Amino acid sequence: MDGDRRHLLLWFFAAATAVKLLLIPSYRSTDFEVHRNWLAITHSLPLSEWYFDETSQWTLDYPPFFAYFERFLSFFARLLDPKIVDLHKGLDYSADSVVYFQRITVIFSDLSLLLGVYRLTRKVETLKRNLICVLVVWSPGLLMVDHVHFQYNGFLLGWLLLSVSFLQDGRDLIGGFLFAVVLCFKHLFAVAAPVYFVYLLRHYCWAGLATGLRRLVALGSVVVAVFAAAFGPFIYNGQIQQVISRMFPFGRGLCHAYWAPNFWVFYIILDKGLAFTLRKLGFDVQVPSASFTGGLVGDSSPFAVLPQITPLTTFVMVLLAITPCLIKAWKKPQPGLVGRWIAYAYTCGFLFGWHVHEKASLHFTIPLAIEYPIKVLLLLLHSMVMWLGFTALYSDEKALKEKEGGESKSKFEIGCIEKGYLIGLVLVEIVSQFLHPYFLGDRYAFMPLMLISTYCAVGIMYSWIWQLLKILT
Repeated sequence: MDGDRRHLLLWFFAAATAVKLLLIPSYRSTDFEVHRNWLAITHSLPLSEWYFDETSQWTLDYPPFFAYFERFLSFFARLLDPKIVDLHKGLDYSADSVVYFQRITVIFSDLSLLLGVYRLTRKVETLKRNLICVLVVWSPGLLMVDHVHFQYNGFLLGWLLLSVSFLQDGRDLIGGFLFAVVLCFKHLFAVAAPVYFVYLLRHYCWAGLATGLRRLVALGSVVVAVFAAAFGPFIYNGQIQQVISRMFPFGRGLCHAYWAPNFWVFYIILDKGLAFTLRKLGFDVQVPSASFTGGLVGDSSPFAVLPQITPLTTFVMVLLAITPCLIKAWKKPQPGLVGRWIAYAYTCGFLFGWHVHEKASLHFTIPLAIEYPIKVLLLLLHSMVMWLGFTALYSDEKALKEKEGGESKSKFEIGCIEKGYLIGLVLVEIVSQFLHPYFLGDRYAFMPLMLISTYCAVGIMYSWIWQLLKILT
């Protein structure tokens, strides 16, 4: 039976791989050149210059483990085509050799996602396991972001799922180790760090004075060892401040060029509405030079009326939003719920974080597909937009409490509110993609983006409130 499960998962993965291979010649974003330049930086320069190089505007701004990963890939790139890793001659290089090489590295790196899904679904009933395989391995979101746009999210999410799987198995030390590794690959996963900290402290270390102290030292040593391996060389060279400044470029502003559908959309709309109203009433309200509706990333968060938002403000809001989850994890640290708490934490980070990219929705839609696949599937049937699958809400926690170590039966339904919202989403897409261009042409070019972001933000806020209520009750 276990062999049949592996074969089915491999079939899902093989079918997805075939589609990815067909997408190799497709559109690619500037992230493609970003990663090519990182190959060149890590191959052509000594480690001490990686985070200082500005030959290209696409400077290295991921943590050291990802830089080491690029360094590893660069050896194979040089064998295929030395120009790929040439720091100067390789700028904006787009020959078939570099296209095929980089696309195929993403496909191979998805093996970590395959392994993560396999470990998480070993003890899951057949129907649920197959749904999870479809929703994760065949995720349209990952397909578009990684294999069209170009990134390595599947690779990184695979490590995260492996970490969750070990926590659910009660192997907390390995789970914590793997999460530390994930953080040293991509620091944006740190939103879930408070959940890991509270859960591991309560579930793993809270076991009497002697045992607890021994486990705390062991866990701390593992985490310190991982971060020392990642950041140690840069600390030794006195460059840690430069590395941190590259990883956290707060000057990019509160919102990304393409608004992520989160809480700050409402803040922006309110500020613009107030500014417009006050100007009509005769007040002298200055319009900031940087414009959110123009889709520009400025060096600040330009609001005309409302208070300016700082990175510290967003940090506090994210932490406050996660707090109910942390309290729950401390009071009842159940391994079966840790995946849901992690998904909730990433939802909070998406809603209230600083300079959130819309692709960050993958951080919680993929874990939610693992936790609650049936509802995600129903939403997919109602909507062609995969990353709205976050409305896959939690099943009753009572089912998990009743069956210790067994399978929980998901209770699901989509009510009138959810159905009405999804129908409205279709109408918003029709207005944005067809009616607006037909009647208005190039006028008010910002309107489709604003409409879609605002409407989707309503849905994500609804999902977040629902998840919060489930945690509180």
